[in-house]
Amino acid sequence: MTKLSSTYGKVHLLSILLLLSNICFQVATCGSIVKFLPGFQGPLPFALETGYVGVGEKEDVQVFYYFIESEKNPKDDPLILWLTGGPGCSALSGLMLEIGPLELKKEEYNGSLPNLILRQHSWTKVSSIIFVDLPVSTGFTYATTESGTKRSDSILVHQTYQFLRKWLVDHPKFQSNEVYIAGDSYSGIPIPVIVQKIAEGNEKGVQPWINLQGYLLGNAAITGKEKNYVIPFAHGMGLISDELYDSLQKNCNGDYINVETRNVLCSRDISSFDEVTSGIHEPHILEPSCEWLDNTENSPRRSLINKDPTNFLNTNLKLPLLSCRSYTYFLMGYWANDDNVRKALHIQKGSVAKWHRCTFNIPHKKDIPNSYDYLVNLSRKGIRSLIYSGDHDMKIPFLATQAWIRSLNYSIVDDWRQWHTNDQVAGYTRTYSNQMTFATVKGGGHTAPEYRPKECFDMFSRWISKRAL
Repeated sequence: MTKLSSTYGKVHLLSILLLLSNICFQVATCGSIVKFLPGFQGPLPFALETGYVGVGEKEDVQVFYYFIESEKNPKDDPLILWLTGGPGCSALSGLMLEIGPLELKKEEYNGSLPNLILRQHSWTKVSSIIFVDLPVSTGFTYATTESGTKRSDSILVHQTYQFLRKWLVDHPKFQSNEVYIAGDSYSGIPIPVIVQKIAEGNEKGVQPWINLQGYLLGNAAITGKEKNYVIPFAHGMGLISDELYDSLQKNCNGDYINVETRNVLCSRDISSFDEVTSGIHEPHILEPSCEWLDNTENSPRRSLINKDPTNFLNTNLKLPLLSCRSYTYFLMGYWANDDNVRKALHIQKGSVAKWHRCTFNIPHKKDIPNSYDYLVNLSRKGIRSLIYSGDHDMKIPFLATQAWIRSLNYSIVDDWRQWHTNDQVAGYTRTYSNQMTFATVKGGGHTAPEYRPKECFDMFSRWISKRAL
């Protein structure tokens, strides 16, 4: 072989290899097995796949996902699609802060890569879970065109539905598994719409048929009127006086949301309420209020954090860093933006300049004002549901959830009672004739599994196996 032909052969081989390396991003679906993750000691003791699914007419939105097979029996165990709320909070929040098998070790940042440890009460012990980065520009999901960057509730619904069907086509061995759609907080808006869309697709014979069995919603936004229940909740928890509560009821007529129709006396009482509850951590009223000065949740610069990490907390607070739950969110930013982590996760180079836990600063059109009517339709279909509320959440209080459930007007099958973990009261539950189970999680916050992992695992594992809580 001549030197010229040898050189040509090497260049030709390199071109082929480069072409093959880009195939993942030219087809609808591509997943890669992840056996090791930086920050975790040894091989992962569970099956993790990451990848992209192209959605949209031009597949110009590349939806990133983390798929973890059930650690029990992936062939038969249910398949969960999990959407983190926001809108715009990364799937890593659900995976590492709530229900996945990994979590960040809570230790003071020293400039090196944060460490990962196993979560004992992962929901993957009894189910397979797809954690999805949606809407677009959430986590590692990116758009390849300008038009693909648009975000709205209806686009989120359509893209999630398309994602699931394409993912199942590429993973045929899971097409017969029971499917549940789950999430918390703002996910309460898109999830009922997604579930209805799946049900309608099945009725029309759209392939692949999805073995839809139910949905789960945690401290979920549903009606858009949840804030009307914050004041009664605060009063019940002893945060405001009887006198202020009575005055608020009298002057605001139970409407604490509409600023346009608010009279002078109501505005005065609302200001008093805001003042007396300032400093209360809304997601969990018993937790310290720790606010990062960077409210877009971008990670602070490493050089500054090493000099004085307390600069990035609310300057009115004198708290040890590790006493703040949100410190873990801060560590997550360093972990996800590490080059070796991105390589291990098979993140497409150049797709996302900087990972953010939540992208609240990106416009999102809220064109589905509430999901209540969809819940009415799902109830008529008798689709199973688990609706749970951490009972110390002041963002979306359990009172708001109870109100819309009550308005569905279904008869009670199993009346209000305790449910237990380790022979201790873990919360209260009630079941309705539309196959809806409501449960409070005692001591839980806005994302209940983050605060009460053992209790929420017991709740989930019992319900998903069709046992009473």
